[in-house]
Amino acid sequence: MPQTSPAIVLDPSDPAAWTVHSVDELLSLRREGVDAAQRAALSRRFAALRPAVDALDKLATKQGIERVEEIADVVPVLFDHRVYKAYPLSLIEKRNFKRLTAWLGRLTTHDLSAIPLDGLRSVDAWLDRLDEHEMIIGHSTGTTGKLSFIPRSQVEWPAWKNAYFEVLRAALGIDTRVEKIPNLSASGYRSGHQMMTKMGRLFGRASAGGEANRHMVNDYPLSSDLLSLAGRLQAAEERGELDQLTLDPELLAERRAFIEAAAHREEDLQSWFVKVAEEFRGQRIRIGGTYADLVRLALKGREQGIVCEFAEGSLLMGGGGFKGYRDAPSDWRQLLMDFFGIGRIHSMYGMSECMGTAPLCSAGYFHFQPYAIPIVLDEDFRPLPADGVQTGRLALYDLLAETYWGGFISSDRVTMHWDYACACGWKGPRVDQDIARFGELKGGDDKITCAGTGKAYSDFMDYVGQA
Repeated sequence: MPQTSPAIVLDPSDPAAWTVHSVDELLSLRREGVDAAQRAALSRRFAALRPAVDALDKLATKQGIERVEEIADVVPVLFDHRVYKAYPLSLIEKRNFKRLTAWLGRLTTHDLSAIPLDGLRSVDAWLDRLDEHEMIIGHSTGTTGKLSFIPRSQVEWPAWKNAYFEVLRAALGIDTRVEKIPNLSASGYRSGHQMMTKMGRLFGRASAGGEANRHMVNDYPLSSDLLSLAGRLQAAEERGELDQLTLDPELLAERRAFIEAAAHREEDLQSWFVKVAEEFRGQRIRIGGTYADLVRLALKGREQGIVCEFAEGSLLMGGGGFKGYRDAPSDWRQLLMDFFGIGRIHSMYGMSECMGTAPLCSAGYFHFQPYAIPIVLDEDFRPLPADGVQTGRLALYDLLAETYWGGFISSDRVTMHWDYACACGWKGPRVDQDIARFGELKGGDDKITCAGTGKAYSDFMDYVGQA
């Protein structure tokens, strides 16, 4: 049962300060107080960011939104996932980082025009350069053909860090800011700018007790250029336009090496685990990865007679679903716990666009913190009542985003419980673990049309796609 503490007051003028409180404190607050603080904070954020973020101002003008007073008022000006990848693809293919940076400047309050862009020959180098000038840009995996770039910066860093480590503490039951445990990653890469990989580097080093305690199955950087190329090749092949791409010969050579490594992925995963299972026998560890990788590992390990003998108190953390893996056994949760010898699977629910992640509670629900405002939309992208149990498309407003617009519509179908009465003792809105992607439910087609005027949003996308 979570510890109780004196009631705290959420200052709507400073949502970043909310992250200094524990999850237990935040999820003990009464709904009326949280709702009032969220409304006021959201109203302030819109008023502050509209004149400072060019893309938001353009969308608000086209949708006729002058102010945000209620949570539902923000829906017509939520971005969908296309906004962060609306740049012309030719900018990537021609390495036109000047125009790509100008395009990114429309999405942030930061003036990026003074950043020197000389000598850049790759997306990775471009992102490195932005990081050197106070940005922390993370991107998507690029499976739709283009990388989405989230324009986070050092301004967001303190609150992002507070939120991450506190939610991790709530999810795991231990504070990794104090207790350092070796981290074994069955899915991760050593470094890179893809958002989850970047977070692994930013946060994983501290939670594991140093870089030497991060043991990755892929002990090398994840290339943004290769991810971009892979997505472009797949999209072009589906459109029958493969021969029209302008491709860098050096990058193609890297791609061939990457494909060769991928061909042996399952064998490499198994070899890696055999090694670390022996190395850390009798020691307390934290092992994590996508559920798909963890299940493959457990099935193959069981087949080979591998016995895990980690110390009591070891932790298993999974997530990411089963994308591309359709044959997982129905009892996969028990399989994982039995194979790894760990009594509970821990998890957090989140997405690249939002700094506020939701820890999995002991009753099996993901709980949102007050600085992440959830909205559930119906099939016409209208907000469903924030009452009872609602199933629909999840939209989120991230109040921790101070230098870019934190409102977006996701591709996730969720079932939200608004009753503030979870059996675990935490309050606040929560979602079931049965989370699905609309793209998978619709056979890959998930066209998002924001609420409001369809033509207005279409015109806005035409504008934001210019560079």
